[in-house]
Amino acid sequence: MESELQDLSSKPPTPPLETEPQPPSSAAADDAASAKDDRPLLKPDEPAGITPSELRELEKKFAAYVRKDAYGSMGRGELPLREKVLLGIAMLTLVPMRVVLALTVLVVYYLICRVCTALKAPNREGEDEQEDYAHMGGWRRAVIVMSGRFLSRVLLFVLGFYWIRETHRSDSRGEEKSSGTEENERPGAIISNHVSYIDILYHMSSSFPSFVAKRSVAKLPLVGLISKCLGCVYVQRESKSSDFKGVSGVVTERVQEAHQNKDAPMMMLFPEGTTTNGDYLLPFKTGAFLSKAPVLPVILRYPYKRFSPAWDSISGVRHVIFLLCQFINYIEVTRLPVYSPSQQEKDDAKLYANNVRRLMASEGSLILSDIGLAEKRIYHAALNGLISPC
Repeated sequence: MESELQDLSSKPPTPPLETEPQPPSSAAADDAASAKDDRPLLKPDEPAGITPSELRELEKKFAAYVRKDAYGSMGRGELPLREKVLLGIAMLTLVPMRVVLALTVLVVYYLICRVCTALKAPNREGEDEQEDYAHMGGWRRAVIVMSGRFLSRVLLFVLGFYWIRETHRSDSRGEEKSSGTEENERPGAIISNHVSYIDILYHMSSSFPSFVAKRSVAKLPLVGLISKCLGCVYVQRESKSSDFKGVSGVVTERVQEAHQNKDAPMMMLFPEGTTTNGDYLLPFKTGAFLSKAPVLPVILRYPYKRFSPAWDSISGVRHVIFLLCQFINYIEVTRLPVYSPSQQEKDDAKLYANNVRRLMASEGSLILSDIGLAEKRIYHAALNGLISPC
């Protein structure tokens, strides 16, 4: 995993090619710097310096990152008058109500975490100052997990995800199971495709796992304590390679611990390393598979009619506002059987990652794509007129 973490973080900061900020609780997600977008929300215009023909060429080349909803590229497509009126009404009524309710849920859960961690010292791991409250036992941990799952689902409801359709697939690989115990089948990590920051809320409501997050998240008001209760593994992207070796070891140990101990917090990893529009599956980084432990593949889809909840090629503020304006949002979840690696896959993490990726693409009807974060930066830079689309 060291190489994957270094690949995301050892590179020097590049000019702001991304148009969206990093979700606060997922370091495996897109690490591009956020860029301010103060253009009017309802003002239709083409991306800076790009002709319609150039835009079509870009969309063919970078299809995994193209928004296909009614709001168009970067959420600035031309909208009919009726849509503008509905947006205006929602901004005056639905958005304020949802913001207040969401903040209330956040504060309530923060207070629960504050009470449960009172007079308790956080667990510290490694030499890179990893700390968390996820290894607490007894009633404190039970309250944190149960209330966290419940309030995460409440928050999804507030955001318009009133129903969540879940499908559980049976094992279709036809492999014989050893007469092993439950411990042999317990996953050490959840592996999921990455579409939106909503992914994190769903997984919190479903299994309350630990995530990989930027170290700065630990210092954020409210969210910082919650992330420690989740047991997040913090990454300092500007740090030296030796620090990432320590983080890699912590993640691998956490995955192995979750596999061996049913009371240990499970890790939640997004091996694509960034978000897509939800129709594609990018190449998997091998860091999530170095532990050789079984994994639980989960596929997320966000059906939509007007605005896509996929957080890609659109600024964070614009995306949140449009999401809050949409009265009903949809999410579909496909949970595959626990994937236990063969001996060959244990010896070759890349093979393990590729096999899980192909299985998820097949079961989730996702298109395999060979592009990655570097191409995403190029696409976003071209949309913003920072580079020539040619």
